Amino acid sequence: MAERWPGASSVRVRTTAAAVLVVAFALTAGAFLLVATVRESLRDGLESSAEQRASDLIAQASAGSLAAVEPDDDLDLDEQVWQVTGPDGAVVRSSVPLPTRSADEVRLPGADHPYLVVTDDDDGYRVSVAVSLEEVDDSTAALVTPLLVGLPVLVLLVGGTTWVVVSRSLAPVERIRREVEEITGERLDRRVPEPRPGDEIGRLARTMNRMLARLQDSRDRQREFVADASHELRSPVAGIRQVAEVAQAHPGALPEGELAETVLAESARLQRLVEQLLLLTRADDGGARQARADVDVDDLALAEARRVARAGVAVDTAGVGAGRVRGDAAALAQVVRNLADNAVRHATAAVAVGVRETGGAVELTVDDDGPGIPADQRERVFDRFVRLDEARARDAGGSGLGLAIVKEIVAAHGGTVAVSTSALGGARFTVRIPV
Repeated sequence: MAERWPGASSVRVRTTAAAVLVVAFALTAGAFLLVATVRESLRDGLESSAEQRASDLIAQASAGSLAAVEPDDDLDLDEQVWQVTGPDGAVVRSSVPLPTRSADEVRLPGADHPYLVVTDDDDGYRVSVAVSLEEVDDSTAALVTPLLVGLPVLVLLVGGTTWVVVSRSLAPVERIRREVEEITGERLDRRVPEPRPGDEIGRLARTMNRMLARLQDSRDRQREFVADASHELRSPVAGIRQVAEVAQAHPGALPEGELAETVLAESARLQRLVEQLLLLTRADDGGARQARADVDVDDLALAEARRVARAGVAVDTAGVGAGRVRGDAAALAQVVRNLADNAVRHATAAVAVGVRETGGAVELTVDDDGPGIPADQRERVFDRFVRLDEARARDAGGSGLGLAIVKEIVAAHGGTVAVSTSALGGARFTVRIPV
């Protein structure tokens, strides 16, 4: 049996309690208002009837015909009684003695219910008419009884319905919770069940599944990165060890200084690889987003052109114009350096660098006259540890990380990098960074 989830019960209890309290308050207030309205309406009707009766008696008294109407067969003494007082204050005629206060409830001897008294004055006569409130009391009681029974039943029905509806609504959440509880770092391929696609829980499930997909992709990339990095680091270490073992097992077999040269070359290669791994990690962690300042991309391009020229490579800088962006100067300098080194490694005789502002962005281009990059490989070339020519890249000292670093840094600056065919015949790398 699945473990009960206290959070779901708490939500059910709170929601049901809130619904019951609100409905109970609303129904109780409505019931009181209904009873008061009905009772007041019935009283108004009786009062109007009593006032009409008082007007008739006043008219009879003024006409001197009050004695003629004394034996009134229509008069129900249990429901309506009256009294007429003359100008001298003496009671002219009455069915029962009555007080003279207007619109006041009185108790009459032998009556089970109070009477409502209405008075009227005219031509010196005062008429008091009292009507029994038995009909009002009976009607109110007939209304209150079903309300007393029906309201609790209705409140219980609302509470039960709310409990069931909330329970059914939370059932997918419980299923999602159980599935998430089973997901570990080794089981990121699992996904939570997605209920009805149109409601909030469905959107939550889809969001969680997209998050799990991103986590799985990140884990797979991390594993691939660690495996590739381990492979790359093992290569220079193995080279150093191999030469050292030969020198140890066969002294004098290696030419003088070859061991030192090999160790120096491989350690330099190892250092470059470690530095690039650290730089790539910094780019992944958003390091390029932290230090922001105005950076003149044209100055970076010209500085790299001078560095490459000192190494004996001719670089065309005629296309370098003004271009300033806001970003991390060190990171952007690394972008220009990686692209320049990549161009030099693959160029036959010519390299060109260009900078210009266009369309609200600074565009940096680096061209070479090398073999170029096939169209179907132009996206893959930015992946980590990818070499389109394994042997040549290793001989030239490439690690397969330079272009991946370029892509990460440019993306951190909100820009894009793409490869196309250069006018020189080789590859053109185009970087666009918003101004």
